Amino acid sequence: MAVWYSLLLVLGMSLFVYLGAGLLGLQAIFGIVIPYAAILVFLIGFTMRVLGWAKSPVPFRIPTTAGQQKSLDWIKPSKIDSPYTTWGVVGRMAMEVLLFRSLFRNTKAEITEGKLAYGSNKWLWLGGILFHYTFLTIVIRHLRFFTEPVPYFVQVLDNIDGMLQIGSPVIYQTDVILVAALLFLLIRRLVSPQLRYLSLPADYFPLFLILGIALSGIMMRYFAIFKVDLMSVKVLAMGLATFNPTVPEGIGVMFYIHLFFFSMLLAYFPFSKLMHLGGVFLSPTRNLPNDSRMVRHVNPWNAPVKVHTYEHYEDDFREKMIEADLPVEKQA
Repeated sequence: MAVWYSLLLVLGMSLFVYLGAGLLGLQAIFGIVIPYAAILVFLIGFTMRVLGWAKSPVPFRIPTTAGQQKSLDWIKPSKIDSPYTTWGVVGRMAMEVLLFRSLFRNTKAEITEGKLAYGSNKWLWLGGILFHYTFLTIVIRHLRFFTEPVPYFVQVLDNIDGMLQIGSPVIYQTDVILVAALLFLLIRRLVSPQLRYLSLPADYFPLFLILGIALSGIMMRYFAIFKVDLMSVKVLAMGLATFNPTVPEGIGVMFYIHLFFFSMLLAYFPFSKLMHLGGVFLSPTRNLPNDSRMVRHVNPWNAPVKVHTYEHYEDDFREKMIEADLPVEKQA
């Protein structure tokens, strides 16, 4: 049922925008008020989550490792999988953030001929990395609506994305790959009984929401019946970016559905697992060097304790220890 709840919620949202912006003429609400409110929720929510994580005490070294720790000189350490220097951590984080290294190393478990077997799971890594990079590319491409003149790198990215010159207007490669990656991530959850059992509405909802953003954008670009006036869209986008918003006439309702989906994604972001975008940089299992054999780490929040060392113990009981014929380090 989790998948149906999420799907119906996204469909209900599109119907809500159709009624509001299409039939009731509330374009200012859906074009100005809701986007600004979503951005405000995103900024406040994202900041609060990051500050909350940043203030959490991390008194111990708890990095997750997948390699040999630095110890004796004749044992070769793993500088990336078990980093013990700051630069090692930087390298590990870069490979994690840019290449999804931990996901690449992920394995799957399944019963084969009555036995538990582990195997490679590279399709999940491929689907994940394609989804993230195509989504990022599409977001950057949309800067052409918020800037004048359009930055050169956005034009270059736009040309590269459409370099296959297929169709008119040109089909962007990222549009196709993004939808394919999203469908893979969605079907993977539906096909696998284990994943389907574990999945919650919070797992399906972002997929359907981002799929709605992608499909509404594709329909506006490639299907004549859903075409919108791009100049009017740019006027609205520039107005939002310069805090002088106006709602021009002639923008189709599909654009407001597209904008509403994106606004909901922004507002939902800080309260969802999508916050791994910010959390990955603050995770102590990732950003701490594994140097516990090189440095003695003392919990700074430890209360002061009066200790009684062996040296003091021997001073107190040396005579009795000698009488009992026990060895002592110092003679009386």
